[in-house]
Amino acid sequence: MLTRRHFTITPVAVFSTPIAAPLSAETWPSESQKAEWDMQVTPPYYDPATSNPWGLHRRFLPNRVLAKDGLRPGDIHVDAVARYLYHIEEGGTAMRYGVVIERDDLYEPGVYTIRRKVRWPHWTPTTSMIEREPELYAQYEDGMEPGPDNALGSRALYLYVGERDTYLRIHGTPFPRLIGSRAISGCVRMVMAHINDLFEQVDIGMTARLYPADGSLAASS
Repeated sequence: MLTRRHFTITPVAVFSTPIAAPLSAETWPSESQKAEWDMQVTPPYYDPATSNPWGLHRRFLPNRVLAKDGLRPGDIHVDAVARYLYHIEEGGTAMRYGVVIERDDLYEPGVYTIRRKVRWPHWTPTTSMIEREPELYAQYEDGMEPGPDNALGSRALYLYVGERDTYLRIHGTPFPRLIGSRAISGCVRMVMAHINDLFEQVDIGMTARLYPADGSLAASS
């Protein structure tokens, strides 16, 4: 059984919106349009460690930390209690980012494989989401086009079990001020500028471990 005790970190210097299914669209944004949107969601003179136009607590800004021995570089670990996502690096370190996770029993801890990555994805709410909260999601039953207001934001990592798409995502959010909280629905959400950085470092086939939202990670200072 996967528990949060599997992951221990030590701080040093600098460790969703709704679950979404990809939309089968006839058109996709051009590279120039994607670049324009990237500029819109990236603060001027962006420095991951200090840029904070979103008003986040400083602990939710990207930070490099020490990782527990034996963790595989390239994998992702999500601490649902502290609201952190850790991307393991070579040499025993990890990049830590603040995240939003979904509330109550909608959050699904487990071990997943990243089998798809998309820049500026389309988004379609699942049938269960529409049934649960039609006032929020019914208007998007035919899908939402990519862009800064899209529920998946600027980037999405698609989580699978074997060859099965779970419809769980690690993705950007158009509501960055929610970082550090538990949201009404969705999987793991990040500030768009932060997931843009993470996206470039994550390879297809790597593992994402989502730890339970109870208990605590062991950490030393």
